[in-house]
Amino acid sequence: MSDWLGAETLFTTPEFQRRYEKVAVSLLTPKVCLVPEVFFEPSRARAALEELCTLEAADFVETVPVPSQASLLVFSNSIGESLSKVIAQTVLPVSGEPVRVLPEMYYLLRQLETLTEYNKIVASWADGYLHLVIAQGKSLRLANVFQAPDFTTAQYFLFLGLKQLQLNPEVSTVCFRTPLTSEARMSLYRYFKGVVQL
Repeated sequence: MSDWLGAETLFTTPEFQRRYEKVAVSLLTPKVCLVPEVFFEPSRARAALEELCTLEAADFVETVPVPSQASLLVFSNSIGESLSKVIAQTVLPVSGEPVRVLPEMYYLLRQLETLTEYNKIVASWADGYLHLVIAQGKSLRLANVFQAPDFTTAQYFLFLGLKQLQLNPEVSTVCFRTPLTSEARMSLYRYFKGVVQL
């Protein structure tokens, strides 16, 4: 499916009615932090996340390993929505195993492994947040979520990250996992060597 669908289409869209070999459900939660394995203490997972974002008392904190970065992603999917859970319970893999809802940041980090360019820039922008990872070769340089209510602000944080890391967009390709409008795509093409929709 190339375009994003609204919640009202969940039970009428054919793609949601069949089983797949693999199913991945991503949630665009800004409540994430990446902790190197050597520094990770399970008993301090919540405290680590609270250092970066505000958690409610009822927020459930989880972790998922990111082996390519020798790290664990600490996150909370408690952002006041339930659609991701409904999708995870509706679209099942052939095996019948339950689907785990993981943060978008996890999939951005995994996407780095598939890119062949030296400068790797992967982003998602939706619901007022820019999720951004930047790597050079195998070295992760930035993994963060920025509050960006409009695409101009999202671009600001993207270029700020590149400037801080001294990366030239003219020799880099930026990859987006979320849909881009034609205006947003053209705006990015003014600066980047390439713009890819994953």
